[in-house]
Amino acid sequence: MTTRLPRRLLLAAAATLASPALAQAAPLRFAVGPFQPTPGDTRRAFEPFFAHLAARLERRYELAVTSDWAGIAVALGSGQSDCAWMGPWGYVLARARAGAEPVASVLWRGSPTYHAIILARPDLAIARFPEDARGLSISFADAGSTSGWLVPHHWFLRQGIDPRSFFRYRDGASHAANVIAVANGQVDLATDYDRNLAAMIASGRVRADQVKVVWRSAPLPNDALAVRRDLPAETRAALAAAALASTAAMLPPDYTGWVTATPETYAGIEEAGRALGRLRNA
Repeated sequence: MTTRLPRRLLLAAAATLASPALAQAAPLRFAVGPFQPTPGDTRRAFEPFFAHLAARLERRYELAVTSDWAGIAVALGSGQSDCAWMGPWGYVLARARAGAEPVASVLWRGSPTYHAIILARPDLAIARFPEDARGLSISFADAGSTSGWLVPHHWFLRQGIDPRSFFRYRDGASHAANVIAVANGQVDLATDYDRNLAAMIASGRVRADQVKVVWRSAPLPNDALAVRRDLPAETRAALAAAALASTAAMLPPDYTGWVTATPETYAGIEEAGRALGRLRNA
């Protein structure tokens, strides 16, 4: 069977391959976290953007799709990746472990922020959260997830609640698995983020009436495009410029562009990590 690539990806690849310098240049090593239900879905959605970056820099590229959120922080922090599209907490972990640096923050439907959410089965009577949810089963995402693990754990900490004893607790699931588990009645509650829920409803993977939102976080900074600490300054600057010049046509659905980011953009995420003891307090 022949796989038909998107025209935007073919054009970017053609522009890249046209450069005679490519035979000598080392490929850029890109990585992206598990934003879609499967690695194949993630690759199809995000590869056109990375092809655009490579074309702008006249470089070949390799793209790794990680299977969990912590994995992408390890890939960037260990030097296995030059540049990664990663969640805010993943970036903070990579910065703490190996000095990774953000060059841009993505816009989703024109906004630089999103929200962590907790979903519940729609038939559950939860007038007050979390009081009315004590003892229910809950599924958190893996410990590298900003919205699926870090932010809700931090919120519960500030309420004086240990979710491991307050609920029937489990973690380690993907966001897609969490949503489907609630929709199918396999679990009472689960963590997610509003962008993912909207995408799953739009694609028909779940119906809006199969879940309800019982908790929503304060606004969180969107995903980071981050680079390894020792990436040459000129390459870092070129990647930032290429990202800022990208258009919605090069990005997955509902992403609309990028804005410049610095470590301060993610200071609130770092604060949550320190409060939970996941980062060393310097």
